[in-house]
Amino acid sequence: MTSGGLHHRTCCLCEAMCGIVVEHRDGEVVSIKPNRDDVLSRGHICPKAVALKDLHEDPDRLRTPLRRTPDGWEEISWPAAFAEIAARIGAIRARHGNDAVAIYAGNPTVHNLGAMLGIGDFIRALGTKNLYSATSVDQLPHMVASWALFGHQFLMPVPDVDRTQLFVCIGGNPVASAGSIMGPPGFEKRIEALRARGGRFVVIDPRRTESAAIADEYFGIRPGTDVYLLLALLHEVFKRGRIDLAHLAPHVDGLEALRQAVLGFDPQVLAARTSLPHSRITALAHDLVAEPRALVYGRVGACTQEFGGLTLWLIYCLNAVTGHLDREGGMMFAEPAVDLTRAYGSRGHYGKFHSRVRKLPEFSNELPVAALAEEITTPGQGQVRALFTFAGNPVLSTPNGGQLDAALGQLEFMVSIDLYLNESSRHAHLILPPTSPLERSHYDIALSGFAVRNVAKYSPPLFAKPAGSLHDHEILAQIAQRLRKAPGSLTGRVSLKVKDVVARRLGPDGTLDWMLRTGRYGVPNAGKMKLLGALPGFGALRQLMRAPDRRPVGLSLQRLLETPNGVDLGALEVAFPRRIATPNRRIDLAPAMFVADLGRAAAALDEPLPSLSLIGRRHVRSNNSWLHNSQRLVKGKPRCTLMLHPDDAAERRLADGAIARVTSRVGMVEVAVEITPD
Repeated sequence: MTSGGLHHRTCCLCEAMCGIVVEHRDGEVVSIKPNRDDVLSRGHICPKAVALKDLHEDPDRLRTPLRRTPDGWEEISWPAAFAEIAARIGAIRARHGNDAVAIYAGNPTVHNLGAMLGIGDFIRALGTKNLYSATSVDQLPHMVASWALFGHQFLMPVPDVDRTQLFVCIGGNPVASAGSIMGPPGFEKRIEALRARGGRFVVIDPRRTESAAIADEYFGIRPGTDVYLLLALLHEVFKRGRIDLAHLAPHVDGLEALRQAVLGFDPQVLAARTSLPHSRITALAHDLVAEPRALVYGRVGACTQEFGGLTLWLIYCLNAVTGHLDREGGMMFAEPAVDLTRAYGSRGHYGKFHSRVRKLPEFSNELPVAALAEEITTPGQGQVRALFTFAGNPVLSTPNGGQLDAALGQLEFMVSIDLYLNESSRHAHLILPPTSPLERSHYDIALSGFAVRNVAKYSPPLFAKPAGSLHDHEILAQIAQRLRKAPGSLTGRVSLKVKDVVARRLGPDGTLDWMLRTGRYGVPNAGKMKLLGALPGFGALRQLMRAPDRRPVGLSLQRLLETPNGVDLGALEVAFPRRIATPNRRIDLAPAMFVADLGRAAAALDEPLPSLSLIGRRHVRSNNSWLHNSQRLVKGKPRCTLMLHPDDAAERRLADGAIARVTSRVGMVEVAVEITPD
């Protein structure tokens, strides 16, 4: 942290993990440029990375805690804020129990080393089952399918894009998003390389997206019918007897049950529902079978729909039966330096408890965020009366935001740990702002597990933490400590887990160093680190240090500090059977929960089709709500438009730029029309 110079860093704004070089002088950012020597991004950068400067310098970014009063917002000291939280949360828990308090964690949590390492202890201090996050409106179908098939919620396969010959993308737009559950910075260049080696890129999407624009073939599918396309593809594979499970056969169950379930559908009916010709679907099935290095990848569009769970399950199954799961050029499993499948305690579970009002099932202790508003507004035992939001704006980013907006106003107490006063935090009684991303260290402890190449990259803070400010993990730790001591606390008498104590004493960087040293690529014979493995609560560490697949190369925090461009740990590797985490160490292709749900999809085939369907879209300059003050990102033509095909617009007598009214069961918006054949 000198007065000036060049600072190598990984951008923390999305999953691409691009390397950047920040030029700074006298405490100010002069420029942000791509790092051409970064081991993962190879010189790629997108407009969002440059906006880190705008975020850091934004005069609207909060820098001191705020308390809401009848006359407006007033600044408050950290000790006073923490004391008020302890008193008010303690009183609510004493009267109504721990479940009267809820927490919502937003998307930026996974891009924050300190938050990732500290939020678990914070949640345990709350002791509530009312846990919500952006997960249930994003990648949850991936996690449920991975848990059901492979035994761990974080064992999600990623495309081996740099070695594949046929990349089929369903409901994803990596040209705009830079990839998701797939860290492939510079995706367009990777597709150029794919095409140069004779490969093909196929996009299946209701909209001719930016990714479809560079595809070799585009399938314009009817929205929400991906499940029927996948069933039709599998039907063709099973009918022709082209199953390729040679490398997985000793470790697979459920193949016959999957076959019978798929063959029960009429492929012509399935094709008609998708609006795609049956001949085109069969041709794609034959291409997938014939090409040894092929993969099928699905993302947000495949997840956020009525049959998202079935869609992701069938994507995994299609890759498996065509011989493209856990093979070079197919869908493979990253081997990160810090492996959450070993470091994170819970493999996942489903339906252990349910939401109070609608009886919706939990997954891995988390309830669907769509249930949060009703849990606040519905009286009775267990009603949510207090809420913590962490780095999230759920009024804008979750279903039925109007309902949640009204519900937040009914809370007895709300705390937002956030950089901004926004549509959600405006309801808070206290807003606690952490430091900016450039004032803290960074390591992608979660997202490295889904990169298209195994790498390790660490960024020290660029700027010193300003006097009187706190990092995210310090805020979480302070609240957790006070909650355990607060009157009425049901967790105050429970001893902290040893690993929480150690992590708190080491801090994020010390904990990261320990995880690197004892991980797959860490220090051989980790010395005193072995002593930690003997302590209660460190069973995963003891197992890891005995694991036969360890490849220690001396990775540590010090080594990453000495290697600002990152350490390349190699291409994706074959992971099965050593990484199968199911109780019987076998892959289940036909989990009962998914097979049973096919009946719902079959019944929907008889339902009338809507005349129009509304879908979402991705834009390269959009990133949550933290960057909406960045003029370089929001400038230009309005992007919040209703895209309509010319035929649909003509039928409704709508001209380009006209204002249309869009209604649903929960509300109405007025929006400008953008007519496009895409």
